[in-house]
Amino acid sequence: MAAGTDLGDLKMSTVAGLVEADRVHRSVYTDPAIFEREMAQIFGATWIYVGHESQIPNDGDYVTTSVAGQPLVLVRDKGALQLLYNRCAHRGAQVVPDGAGNAPLFRCAYHGWIFQRDGTVRTIPLEDGYRNSCFGRDNPDSNMKAVANVGVYRGFVFACLAEKAPPFAEWLRGVDSSIDNMADRSPEGELEITGGVLRYMHRCNWKLFVENLNDLMHPMVTHMSSSGTARTVAKRHFGKDEKLPPAIEILGPFTSNYEFFEDMGVQVFPHGHSYSGGTSSIHSRYSEIDEYNEAMDAAYGAERARAIFSVNRHNTIIYPSLTLKGPIQTIRVIKPLAVDRTLVESWTFRLKGAPDALLERSILYCNLINSSANLVGPDDHEAYQRLQAGLLAQGSDWVSMHRHLGEEEPNEDGGWSANGTSDLVFRNQYRAWTDYMERSL
Repeated sequence: MAAGTDLGDLKMSTVAGLVEADRVHRSVYTDPAIFEREMAQIFGATWIYVGHESQIPNDGDYVTTSVAGQPLVLVRDKGALQLLYNRCAHRGAQVVPDGAGNAPLFRCAYHGWIFQRDGTVRTIPLEDGYRNSCFGRDNPDSNMKAVANVGVYRGFVFACLAEKAPPFAEWLRGVDSSIDNMADRSPEGELEITGGVLRYMHRCNWKLFVENLNDLMHPMVTHMSSSGTARTVAKRHFGKDEKLPPAIEILGPFTSNYEFFEDMGVQVFPHGHSYSGGTSSIHSRYSEIDEYNEAMDAAYGAERARAIFSVNRHNTIIYPSLTLKGPIQTIRVIKPLAVDRTLVESWTFRLKGAPDALLERSILYCNLINSSANLVGPDDHEAYQRLQAGLLAQGSDWVSMHRHLGEEEPNEDGGWSANGTSDLVFRNQYRAWTDYMERSL
């Protein structure tokens, strides 16, 4: 099948034919029809990250977002979370402007319809004009519609737009422990999003970005211009036992050798989830902060605190929409816009009860790695663009995922383990991709 083939009228089995045990067809990255199907079958039908409870701590607090192109508003009303389609029932205008704020009610700027924070219509101007129709406050069709399914885990809010959602706890299994470790790094056991969002547009298919997160064969090659330069500066200007500036401490590990990344290992789980690292990662050698250690010891006891710190995961992928880094308290949210365009949002968390030095390091990390003016991201961005362009080229129609084929072992969380440079992560993602794309909604 050539890239660009219209899949709209093809049978489900044809989509499955694009994925084999050790390779995938290049059209899954380049065909607009496949992308549209992904928005319905994957982003529109499974659990997608929509926000964090700390963004809306008080009644009336709201934040807008989107899933599969659907505008949504997450709001707290009478203590409860409400997730509404951000659309007026009258003429379809977006009711709540993009952003965040606090509002006692929502008022449409077009014809002035007013809605309660749970979406129920409160006021219809000149309501008598609808007396000869079935439309009006007595008809639920006049309300802002609520999203069918919302799940919350330790403050992380997910939604499934489909009427029937996979069981949330079962779906999250295997990577819920990464959320746990991230929250447990707070002396109070809670996280809060701080500051604004960093948005970075990627000119590539969303799956290329997601795959890269646990691709441990690329860092030592791709990041020579950024991390390699930092290591050169460190060697030239700082002694062997001398404390390095935080920026160099963050940048340097990206170009560790193949053995370092191989030993990190990868863990994969049903539904496409995965994480790399375990006891070691690029974050495991950061300088200790004594005040923080003391706060953790006081909160948990020294033994439990050391156990929390012993978990050092590189990237956790909660497929398909969220990636998080527990040791550095950051997340990235994947929002596909087109077959070759993906918006990535980066958010930073504060560990409640921790000293400001932790937050300062997380912000520095995001500025160096995840912002649109960062040093490391352009390395990956160049690779993504080359991949997207190269996949349009004639030649081989298949993308290799052969590395360490068949060498994985079962892990204790119901998934599989492999060496860090295994292509198991990609094969696992495409098992999930195929399941999503084939099922009936």
